Amino acid sequence: MLAQTKTGIALLYDEVSENAYDIRLKLTKEVLAIQKQDVVCVSGSDRSANHRTVTLHRQPVGGLGLSIKGGAEHKVPVVISKMFKNQAADQTGMLFIGDAIIQVNGINVESATHEEVVHLLRNAGDEVTITVQYLREAPSFLKLPLGSPGPSSDHSSGASSPLFDSGLHLNGNSANTAPSSPSSPIANEPKYEKRWLDTLSVPLSMARISRYKTGTDKLRSNAFEVLALDGVSTGILQFYTAQESADWLRAISTNISDLTLQNMKMANKCSSPSDQVVHMGWVRERLGGTDSSQLYKFKFLALKGSSFYIFSTPPVSTLDWVRAEKMYNLCEVLFKIHKLWLADDCWLQANLYFGIHQDFNFEDHRPYCFSVMVGHGKSHCFNVELGSELAVWEKSFQRAIFMEVQRTGSKTYMCTWQGDTLCFTVDFALGFTCFDSKTKNVLWRYKFSQLKGSSDDGKTKVKLLFQNPDTKQIETKELEFQDLTAVLHCIHSFIAAKVASVDPVFIDSQSIARKYMYSN
Repeated sequence: MLAQTKTGIALLYDEVSENAYDIRLKLTKEVLAIQKQDVVCVSGSDRSANHRTVTLHRQPVGGLGLSIKGGAEHKVPVVISKMFKNQAADQTGMLFIGDAIIQVNGINVESATHEEVVHLLRNAGDEVTITVQYLREAPSFLKLPLGSPGPSSDHSSGASSPLFDSGLHLNGNSANTAPSSPSSPIANEPKYEKRWLDTLSVPLSMARISRYKTGTDKLRSNAFEVLALDGVSTGILQFYTAQESADWLRAISTNISDLTLQNMKMANKCSSPSDQVVHMGWVRERLGGTDSSQLYKFKFLALKGSSFYIFSTPPVSTLDWVRAEKMYNLCEVLFKIHKLWLADDCWLQANLYFGIHQDFNFEDHRPYCFSVMVGHGKSHCFNVELGSELAVWEKSFQRAIFMEVQRTGSKTYMCTWQGDTLCFTVDFALGFTCFDSKTKNVLWRYKFSQLKGSSDDGKTKVKLLFQNPDTKQIETKELEFQDLTAVLHCIHSFIAAKVASVDPVFIDSQSIARKYMYSN
């Protein structure tokens, strides 16, 4: 996939205050920047000041030329919500929609209610001096326009409310209002502009995405969070529609995947041909039980050389590879996809679209889950954010296991048969061989094609059913292993790789292997 660049409006949701603030997202190949609007001084001597003090001259028609919203009763400042073109406020060139009013004629109104500020502005006389500061995090319920101020005819005629503009209340003409000079900027006064400014840049290399509420299985509605490798978070990014959320999620995921691929290529330059990274990336691992209180934790997985690695943090140097939490031989693991949580009539379409082969049904509270079965009957359950990621992991496991089988060629395990200690070998070219561990004498040998089924006790014993090529009779071989699960997975891997070597398209070779290995 090609890296994407993208810019758009979103909301930054504060889970503590439960307010959302307008922001702009700017996506580049390597960084996701969060921008907030602010008013900046572009000329004059007042560039470092946060507050602006402006004198308005009330006009016979239009009054102060502005409307306000907000108030202390709703835990938000009173802000300028509308400005009318060529009227008093607009003519100053120093006021903007989103400016919080701090003082009116020297009276502090930061803790004032909406009605109190309306009353003060209406009765402030023909010359009104206000001090303002741009409110960078204006709650979205104020519904302030994000563009430049322009003409508006939407005057509220009802009672003043923090959710409605108080326009006529402020700008209505008084009988004793005399004509006054326009409130125009003076030549040497500072000039201001409203601009989008970067407030946070999150590097996407090794970054991860989460759509879930912390500690729960609940998906956020049209929202997700991006976390950088160093733990820096974008916060909860919320979008107006599900389509916008999906588009941004895919775009950011694409860029993260592209950077991960670059990191893989760099790591592979320092590794031997037999120790290459096939795939790596973030997932969430399910911890604890299977009830609704189950906990998922971020893990970083890698398929490299002969091993499947589980890390708590990504390996960024050669030395980091020996610090994995878990490491398993690829021949002895089994990859399984859980059922996606889709409507039944969508499931086939999802399979076709994502290229996913699903053989088992697991009870999961999250979509896009897969398990990696390991030795001694244990398993790891993982969850990814997108169906496309799930498909990539499936194909990557198939490829990594196939490559490891071809590199290894054969694997031998100690076992017992009829009371004797023997060696059992799975060989890519020869199939199955059982021989005496001391004399090396071969006791029996069968090709992969001769295996017609198997059954096991779920502990240590397995029965392998082979067909004699001459008599066509089924011959049963009962063996006992210390780690039966690892042996069964190894047999599965070799059979799947054998099928794949015959059919390069690798059509359902996993299912074919399971047919022989897990039929009781």
